[in-house]
Amino acid sequence: MSYKLAVFDLDGTILDTLEDLCDSVNFALGTKGMPHRTLEEVRTFVGNGIYKLILRSVPSNTPENEINEVFEAFKEHYTANCYIKTKAYDGIAELLNELVACSVKVAVLSNKAHNVVTKLCRKYFDGNCFTVCYGERQGIPRKPAPDSLLSIIDELGVTKEDTIYIGDSEVDVKTSLNAEVDAVFVSWGFRDKQTLLDNGAKIIVDTPSELKKYILK
Repeated sequence: MSYKLAVFDLDGTILDTLEDLCDSVNFALGTKGMPHRTLEEVRTFVGNGIYKLILRSVPSNTPENEINEVFEAFKEHYTANCYIKTKAYDGIAELLNELVACSVKVAVLSNKAHNVVTKLCRKYFDGNCFTVCYGERQGIPRKPAPDSLLSIIDELGVTKEDTIYIGDSEVDVKTSLNAEVDAVFVSWGFRDKQTLLDNGAKIIVDTPSELKKYILK
């Protein structure tokens, strides 16, 4: 029997956002004359929210007030430029539509700013396909704490047993384990397979078609 709810991470799972994130990080660093970061460096920095992204991007021993100024510059730039180079991964839009057609509720759960999450979901996907689409919300601990995932499950009136979580990083692995929810992880995202395996991933898929088989089991 199929799962009733599929909750997807955003960055690296359904959207390739890396280049826009990198561009905004480097714009923000440039406002303080700080060295730029490479695409591969930014790849390793994402996953725990945008403040942690900036904290990892600035030089070590940067004063807190400068970190905050870079953070504000990043937020302003990324909000205005979050879909210059971003694109949906091949086959994801079709997968989401198939799940909805099979009466599976589809949700998005991200650690990035909520307003940007909703903006990206509207831009790249049918606005009707997601039952809920959440970024970081005040009062709810971000992933890998289980709270945000469990709140979606409760809000949509399903059980943990009827829920599957899909992500691409060690943060997502830990989120699913902390929430005690079934999970599948994708190989096309921001982390390699070995990183996922080392953090406890049990199932890793290489294509959206393969992913569909686990959701519509």
